[in-house]
Amino acid sequence: MAVGASGSAEDASNAYSHLMDPRRKWYNNRRLMALNGWIVLLLITASTNGYDGSMVNGLQSLPQWEKSFHNPTKGKLGLLSAIQNIGSLAGYPFAPYLSDGIGRRATVFIGAVIMILATVVQTASQSVGMFIGARFLIGFGLTFASNAAPMLITELSYPKYRAPLTSVYNSLWHSGAIVAAWTTFGTFKINSTWSWRVPSALQALPSVIQIFLIWFVPESPRYLVNKGREAEALKTLAYYHADGNEDDPLVRYEFQEIKTAIEFDKTVAQNVGWSAFISSPGNRKRVRIIVAIAFFSQWSGNGLVSYYTNKVLDQMGITDPTTQLLINGILSIWSLICALTASSMVDRFGRRPLFLTSISLMTLFLTLQTVCFGRFRVAGDIHAAHGALAFIFLFSAAYNIAFSPLIVTYTLEILPYKLRAKGFNIFNFTISLALIFNQYVNPIAFAAMSWKYYIVYCVWLVCEAVFLYFFLIETKNRTLEETAAIFDGEVATEKLVDAATKHAGVVHDMIEDEKASERKAESLDA
Repeated sequence: MAVGASGSAEDASNAYSHLMDPRRKWYNNRRLMALNGWIVLLLITASTNGYDGSMVNGLQSLPQWEKSFHNPTKGKLGLLSAIQNIGSLAGYPFAPYLSDGIGRRATVFIGAVIMILATVVQTASQSVGMFIGARFLIGFGLTFASNAAPMLITELSYPKYRAPLTSVYNSLWHSGAIVAAWTTFGTFKINSTWSWRVPSALQALPSVIQIFLIWFVPESPRYLVNKGREAEALKTLAYYHADGNEDDPLVRYEFQEIKTAIEFDKTVAQNVGWSAFISSPGNRKRVRIIVAIAFFSQWSGNGLVSYYTNKVLDQMGITDPTTQLLINGILSIWSLICALTASSMVDRFGRRPLFLTSISLMTLFLTLQTVCFGRFRVAGDIHAAHGALAFIFLFSAAYNIAFSPLIVTYTLEILPYKLRAKGFNIFNFTISLALIFNQYVNPIAFAAMSWKYYIVYCVWLVCEAVFLYFFLIETKNRTLEETAAIFDGEVATEKLVDAATKHAGVVHDMIEDEKASERKAESLDA
């Protein structure tokens, strides 16, 4: 059954890709350029998240920040880092209902407004309690924006660019990290509290841009079809995917497939509440994979460097704040380059090969980093410390082969429309839980165990590799609807493929009629 379903979906996807005008590229089509411009506005949501993580990392190297908040250590330092994700947890019960109820755009707007207000409070903080409260609100607002923005990206994108653009979303976490890292490096010389207030204030910039421009972004055609606004959905698809031609073969195919998939959810699947995730084998398989990759993305040893670079460098003997900030900034640039490069390869190599390559190299490099780190701590070998630093960069490259670009893309691909917002909420919820544990426990465990703490992650990475090898399903070269259907068995797959095949026949006749008309016109001209 699985082989047959996969084969049918592959055939449909190939027919779908043949309907795209090969001359229509993102760089030579005015409306595709406009669409991708609006998608960039949504992509910067990830930058806000990355900015936060790197800013907290950089602030820990600023003496002015430590003085303002009385040198927080261990438990308090963990709370300062984790409180943003605790705030995110508070928003999760509401985010999917807003995304599905009032639309993707409105939900992004609400999240941006909350984050701006919270950033003002954070910048004006006069006590550690005020700073913690502001970071809680930032996490709360980020939940709404980060639930809706990537869904709107993947549901709006031109089919040829959907997977790379969605993969860029999470990769741009590093762009925010770069800005934060170099901002804290630049404000380090300010001999006042503005050394940390300036980076705090700049965190609001992406949200400010979004609240002014988000209403120019088109709404998701899938959301519009689900709300019965089919004419608007067709117009949106036609305007951006076919220069306004509602009879374009690609547009008609997309529109029919979206309608068929959503109608299937309403009439056949029916159960679209939270209980749906455990009510069928396909949905249980989805949840297992989604929870696993979300947890793996934060619990693979990357959290030590992402949030506590200065503590790791201290243990390596690199204690100068300027040097620490410089390394933090360079590492962020390196990570962004690796992640964006991988994002461009997701359709060429496929999801499984990238995930398996990533986890294998992460295991290798973290093990070698642990060996070097341990040799330096035990024997004082300075060359071993330099080797450990090099392996931090190699580990980052390995992580960014799959875990930066693909975790959001893969999660959104395998979820049907009716469960997409709730399923993506489960993904984000799992990440927040993993982050809270990481941010609260890591500084305590690292202070107690030093380099030996790395061994825990080395062993765990092997477990992750085994899971990914046996449970990850390839989704390359499928549309959103086709990918979601392969989890639901023969009924869903056959219904979708039959509708797509029937419509493909209609589209084929349309193309042949157009060609006949062109030949007739050429004959008359001759």
